[in-house]
Amino acid sequence: MITDADPGLGLPSPADRLLLVDLDNTLIDRAGAVDRWAREFASAPGRDAADARWLVAADRDGLEPRERLVAMIGERFRLAPGDRSGLLAELRGGLVRHLVPDAAVTRALRRARAAGWVPFVLTNGTVTQQERKLRQAGLDREVAGWVISEGAGLRKPDPAIFRLAATRAGLPLDRAWMIGDSADADIGGARAAGVPGIWLHRNRPWPLTAFQPGRVADSFPHAVDVLLLAAAAGETP
Repeated sequence: MITDADPGLGLPSPADRLLLVDLDNTLIDRAGAVDRWAREFASAPGRDAADARWLVAADRDGLEPRERLVAMIGERFRLAPGDRSGLLAELRGGLVRHLVPDAAVTRALRRARAAGWVPFVLTNGTVTQQERKLRQAGLDREVAGWVISEGAGLRKPDPAIFRLAATRAGLPLDRAWMIGDSADADIGGARAAGVPGIWLHRNRPWPLTAFQPGRVADSFPHAVDVLLLAAAAGETP
């Protein structure tokens, strides 16, 4: 199953170009939502700020498998089996609950669209959870659609999922760009698919030695600025 939005953006024109965009920590501040949820969880009696910091670290920026994270939390806080049963749903629901829509991201998406770019979300994750995030942040109305790894049966950095997103968007991949915060999944995957990428560094050093990012930005709005400047200068993939 491939899922796409119906935000009323209309069909792409032949002159439009595809802008593939990651979701977590690119269009939405997932790290901030996790931090807010962790502080809420750690506000219960017998818990403290150190527990909140532990939760954020244990999440590993979303890389820790959810089922394993549930088991780790259960052990850390000595939760009874009954208290652990709903923890996975609370992890996912708490993250969505603490997402804060970002008007600057919305404005940047609209600037990109006005310049002839078609924003299309390409994200790893489960369909239900990623769609909940998109709707909570109001992004389902601002992008042309999305492909989610669970529904596609493919995951970034596999270049096949990039080709699939282009097919779903109805636009050629050879004129596309990618914006994302994962060096491997977003920028490495895009590179393997022949797509130039803009890496959101989030105050981190570039972690790979095989290649360097072509372009770097400190936020999604900044990445759109970089993209539009590159396009205005006639730079092509």
